[in-house]
Amino acid sequence: MKSLITKTLVQIALEEDIASGDITTKALVNSDAKGKASIVAKENLIIAGLELVHIVYKELSPDIKISNKCIDGDEISSGQQVCEIIGPLSTLLEGERTTLNFLQRLSGIATQTRRYINELNSNEPLIVDTRKTLPGWRRLEKMAVRIGGATNHRMGLYDGVLIKDNHIKICGGIQLAISKVRKQVSHLTKIEVEVENFEQLQQALDAKADVIMLDNMNNDDIKKAVKHINGKALIEVSGGIKIDRIKELANSGVDIISIGALTHSATAVDLSMQIIPEDYSLV
Repeated sequence: MKSLITKTLVQIALEEDIASGDITTKALVNSDAKGKASIVAKENLIIAGLELVHIVYKELSPDIKISNKCIDGDEISSGQQVCEIIGPLSTLLEGERTTLNFLQRLSGIATQTRRYINELNSNEPLIVDTRKTLPGWRRLEKMAVRIGGATNHRMGLYDGVLIKDNHIKICGGIQLAISKVRKQVSHLTKIEVEVENFEQLQQALDAKADVIMLDNMNNDDIKKAVKHINGKALIEVSGGIKIDRIKELANSGVDIISIGALTHSATAVDLSMQIIPEDYSLV
């Protein structure tokens, strides 16, 4: 996670929040004052993004010491301490909101993902995410999905072939699109194509697509499609998948369920930071 993108994102977040300085803290807190902060869960959740706590505070001050009380992926109960941060009191206050923003968002995604995984209660089919992520946050959000127990789909446009509806229209059909792609990519690269009906499904089979994505099909049509494909390609289902469909989809014989809601509809969890000075007389 310690990528240049993550470090830059943290720097942008801190600049956005602090800019020329925390005028409230500067007015109220002695620069020599030390303190201790505890991040505490205010609801039951799956924790994710603990390293961001370290990255944020190390960006603010080298004099910060952080002790995690859990690890990413742990189930945390309301009232449970997540980590303890010790250092300059002014730094603790300055980094509070940025730290919580990262932790609450990523833990929200992990918690949402774990709900889907628990509903499936099996290793098959795979539950995967999508590219429906906040700009700049993709690596972090997909990390949170993994922490929640699901699997990542492609990271971006550069690491997987997925021929979608607009590609098909532009190329004049599925077979033409697959043929063009196959001439350009390595023989080791799988080719996935999105289909919306049984006519397109047959075209994808005829063109020997490696993975066929059944987009926005109802459960009955998905079952018919699985029988029709009959093991000739991996089968992915996508399009507005809600948690109440997971068990039936799992029983339909599909290989992959992609769910945009893991990221785009995840609700931030409730975490708070409680800060106390080491010596009230120095504040």
